[in-house]
Amino acid sequence: TSFTGASTKKVCTTLTEKFNLNKTHEEIAEIKRGYFKDYFDHDPDFALIPGVKDLILHYHEKGIVMILASSAHMNTINWVFEKFNLNPYFSGKISGADLQESKPHPEIFLKAAEMSLQPKENCMVIEDSTNGIKAAHAAGIFCAAYKSEHSKGQDYTLANILVSEFSELEVDKISNLI
Repeated sequence: TSFTGASTKKVCTTLTEKFNLNKTHEEIAEIKRGYFKDYFDHDPDFALIPGVKDLILHYHEKGIVMILASSAHMNTINWVFEKFNLNPYFSGKISGADLQESKPHPEIFLKAAEMSLQPKENCMVIEDSTNGIKAAHAAGIFCAAYKSEHSKGQDYTLANILVSEFSELEVDKISNLI
C-alpha cells in the first residue's frame, strides 16, 4: 500500500535497494512495463474504472481544463490515452517519472496547476492513493479521494471529500465545496 501512487522509478529503486537486487531500477521498470503492456494489449477486460470516461466527458462539456498528473511513466500514460481516446479532453499530461520528486511530494500537482493556467485555489485533484492525497494536501489543492477497489489500505483522512463513484464529482454536486 505504501507504493500506491508512487512513481515507478521510486518503487523500483526502493525494491532494488531493499532486496539488494542485481539490476538497475531502469531494468526492473522495463520488465514491469513489458508485463503491463502485454496485459494491456491482450486482456479483453482491461478497461477504465467505471464512471471515469463519463466524468471526463462531463468536465469537458462544462469547459473544465483537465491535466493528467500521474506517477505512471509517460509511455503508459500515452498507451492509455490512445486506447481510450482521451487526448481530445486533456490540455496536458505530466508523468511523475519526469519530475525530481515523487508523490507524496506536491511537485506534480503544483506543476499541473501551473500548466492549467489556473490558481491552485480553482483546482481539484482526484486521487485514490495515500501518497497522492498527501501530495494534493501539501500542494494546498482541494482533493477528492476516490475509494477504489484497486487501492486497498489507503488513508483518505487528508482528502476534502471521499467518493465511491465518479458521478459524485459532477460539477453541480461539488461546486459548493471548492
